[in-house]
Amino acid sequence: MKLYSTNLNTPEVSFQEALITGLAPDRGLYMPKSLPGFSKEEIDSFKDAPYPEIAYRVLSKVLEGEVDDESLKAITYDAYDYDVPLEQVDEQTYIMRLDRGPTASFKDFAARMMARLMQYYLSKENRSLTILTATSGDTGSAVADAFYGLDNIKVIVLFPTDEVSDRQRKQMTTLGKNITAISIDGKFDDCQAMVKQAFADEDLKHLNLSSANSINIGRLVPQSIYYIYAYAKLRDYPEEIIYSIPSGNFGNMMGCVLARTMGVPIKKIIASVNENNEVPTFLTTGKYDKIVPSKNCLSNAMNVGHPSNLARLIAVYGGVMDEQGNISKEPDMDKLRNDIYSSSVTDDETKATIKEIYETYNILIEPHGAVGIKGLLDFRAQSGDNTLAVTLETADPAKFPEHVKAQTGVEPELPESLKKVESKDEFMDYLGTEYPAFKKYLQEKLE
Repeated sequence: MKLYSTNLNTPEVSFQEALITGLAPDRGLYMPKSLPGFSKEEIDSFKDAPYPEIAYRVLSKVLEGEVDDESLKAITYDAYDYDVPLEQVDEQTYIMRLDRGPTASFKDFAARMMARLMQYYLSKENRSLTILTATSGDTGSAVADAFYGLDNIKVIVLFPTDEVSDRQRKQMTTLGKNITAISIDGKFDDCQAMVKQAFADEDLKHLNLSSANSINIGRLVPQSIYYIYAYAKLRDYPEEIIYSIPSGNFGNMMGCVLARTMGVPIKKIIASVNENNEVPTFLTTGKYDKIVPSKNCLSNAMNVGHPSNLARLIAVYGGVMDEQGNISKEPDMDKLRNDIYSSSVTDDETKATIKEIYETYNILIEPHGAVGIKGLLDFRAQSGDNTLAVTLETADPAKFPEHVKAQTGVEPELPESLKKVESKDEFMDYLGTEYPAFKKYLQEKLE
């Protein structure tokens, strides 16, 4: 696999180099020049296979020549040792529950695979690395858990003080060892901006920094797998399917775009966002404006005023967008609008959807999953299209007990993965949003 930068000002690299470095030197995001296709026969063969076997088969083709088969199979079976339920809502709607991993979040799918692949490459070369990651909720906890205890990788997680739930925070701050959590007095976009600036800072090159955010291609490739999995379990090729994806930084949605590129017949991708509606506005008007500061919504992991992965989406459709959101080459907007639908969901609509799904179907969902379902309902109301659809539940409802209970009267049961952090001591550092202070912190901690 060869990868290029979305800013088009850096040489092509291998998957290993893109994974380890995270961000391209020109501040662009790495994208594969091409991906393998999966035939009808291959997709049909996935129907009765367990998730880790499907992951192995997909990755062995995508990463051919990058990882030896024996190691890759061991990695996938170790990473995916939990269920991936497809819960039927009605005849034309399923919820794919991506909340059964060790941190009860869909981020486990990418983080666990990425950690194991990084460890594979670093061990072969006897190298060490420091992961910097910004989180608006579940990324930090998933990354921290996935990399916890690894000898040659340190992790520093930045999160906005007032915009993560108590349980999300505790999953990052109770680990210790090689995991450091920093509470930032600002927004997610501030955290992300500082991380990106550190990657581009020549004074910090010797610190061997890399990313575990969805800016890292190592996150996106594993996230393409569950779209292939759900299709194989629910459809007979070449029947089409629709996915509705709760979207913040748009990494999860880009995983779906990759799955379609590899041959899954996806009729429409619905990028459901909260009140940070910069992408629906862009699709409607053709004009992109960041939301600064981002709006604080119930679906806190999606409080993103400028999604990094939008640059990748623009690239897929022939355009160029830099890290600041400036578009120097317009994408094919007609094709983009044909393939992608994006709906903005208010907090009141989020609450109403949690209530409606419970009262109608006796199914508990949390705010992010509610945004996904409401986006699908909006699309169906506008288009009249009732094609079989899968919406994504990206976190366990127990991560947001106050919101779920307020709408349903039910206290969601706490999974074991969350119970274990409730009584542990927390350890974190505190910083503002000024980059010089963060740079000094890194220099003092890592040199």
